[in-house]
Amino acid sequence: MIRPLLLLSAALLFSSVSLAQQMKRQLGDFDFTLGTTPSRSMAQGLISPSAVGAFHGGLDLSHPNGWYLGQYAPSMGVTHNSTLRLDSYLGYKHHFDSSLGYEVGLIHYSQPNIAGPDSYALYGGVSVLGSRFGGALRDNPDNRTGTLFADFGHLPMFDVDFTVKLAHHRLGTPFTIGDGSQVNAFSDWSLELSRPWLGIDLNLIYSNSSLSGDGCDAYSGINTYCDSVVTLKAQRNFF
Repeated sequence: MIRPLLLLSAALLFSSVSLAQQMKRQLGDFDFTLGTTPSRSMAQGLISPSAVGAFHGGLDLSHPNGWYLGQYAPSMGVTHNSTLRLDSYLGYKHHFDSSLGYEVGLIHYSQPNIAGPDSYALYGGVSVLGSRFGGALRDNPDNRTGTLFADFGHLPMFDVDFTVKLAHHRLGTPFTIGDGSQVNAFSDWSLELSRPWLGIDLNLIYSNSSLSGDGCDAYSGINTYCDSVVTLKAQRNFF
């Protein structure tokens, strides 16, 4: 039942053209969100990057008492060169007042069509005066990952939103590259500036890792690419 719902969301939102869309509805006491981008604040920093050109989307259900759950598919696996990937999460979010709050949760990463163990990540963080600071630990035996991220919110001086993410990965089995050397661990990071413009969401992203050259064959991190890359994304909401 879960897979048809996700496939339906992809078809409805036509996410392959990279249009950022979210549809929100009220279901009794619950807020329901269907979209092509992750919708949780802390979990968003831990969702797997969407495969280039892949259909992607997800759904989210939250309650006023602070509990929420959802599922996001970085790849729907509907094309011949892609596989189904599912990130399912459950969390709790609480605000003491308008300036201070916290959030904790669990994410389950899986690839149903590929044999192998699933992995989990515990995450948590605090929100202070409009900024969010969090961290996570992922238990994947092949790639144990610790992640730190900071969303500084809106910076009035520059009229942009600023987000930073840093991760360290330790491989379960050293990866041997062409020259015979081995990669046991690596780090990667990203910096993102975003702002709305004429109804369009503009995002300028710089990402990089400690790997280079043949070492990038061992890369499996938080970014889409291993090398130093600057990406400009323009996304428009249609509802």
